[in-house]
Amino acid sequence: MTSLRKLGPSDLQVFPLALGGNVFGWTADEAQSFAVLDAYAAAGGNFIDTADAYSAWVPGNEGGESETVIGKWLAARSNRSDIVVATKVGAHPSYKGLSATNIKAAAEESLRRLGTDHIDLYYTHFDDETVPVEEIITALDELVKEGKVREIAASNIGPERLQASLDFSEREGLARYVALQPHYNLVSRDTYEGDLQDTAARAGLAAVPYFALASGFLTGKYRPGASVESARAEKAGEYLASERGQKVLAALDKVAKEHDAEVATVALAWLASRPTVAAPIASARTVEQLPALLAVADLRLTEQELAELTEASA
Repeated sequence: MTSLRKLGPSDLQVFPLALGGNVFGWTADEAQSFAVLDAYAAAGGNFIDTADAYSAWVPGNEGGESETVIGKWLAARSNRSDIVVATKVGAHPSYKGLSATNIKAAAEESLRRLGTDHIDLYYTHFDDETVPVEEIITALDELVKEGKVREIAASNIGPERLQASLDFSEREGLARYVALQPHYNLVSRDTYEGDLQDTAARAGLAAVPYFALASGFLTGKYRPGASVESARAEKAGEYLASERGQKVLAALDKVAKEHDAEVATVALAWLASRPTVAAPIASARTVEQLPALLAVADLRLTEQELAELTEASA
């Protein structure tokens, strides 16, 4: 049984891989999504990450499709109490920004779609600098006091606004961020390392990185001359063209061979070993893609291997 990780200063205990829900209702239909969710839960997974905006970018979708699929699955499996559900506010086309009014209205819609009376972890999806942190935190605190949200967190926020938010929570005795969702992986380190990571570490926040596999590049399926059918192939191809991308791929191949492991598993294991990181997020469109992701829970890299990967990605 894989041991769960404590999420920062909260009481939430999470599997060391968060299952990304961005594909549900997009590249995975309801049946595929249910199959992936079933397989993840069967392996001991309990941490599902979504957002009210998923997948508004798809023609014909309006946002909320992922939450709706997850809500139907939770109802069908009667397992709500076993799952840590994380969703986000601020980017849904009908509920943009982080005004107090918008946060509360969007939360009600997320609760309705998820078919639940509470959200375990509620993120601000993108910081909204037009709104004072005092208004944002106060609105989130009210949701916590009402029992609609258990813990709050932030994604896509700068170190100054993050610190200001934490300071206000401390000063006023209000709900405080327990986690941070940064863009972070082996080929994108400066998006988290530095002031943002330092701020998170000082505050004891747990990092739950998104783009953990760099749009699929860190699965190793993108190689010179290879053609990959994927909605994210163009972005992954950019990494392949860079010197850093090629160095990282070579280092991943070497370590993966030593452990007889998948390249994706090694990339996630490096990320999971980094300071503050509790659980990387990765999504699977099919059940077949899941084992390589789940294996991060049991793969232990040596200090030498971690150092090699860190050096290759510098």
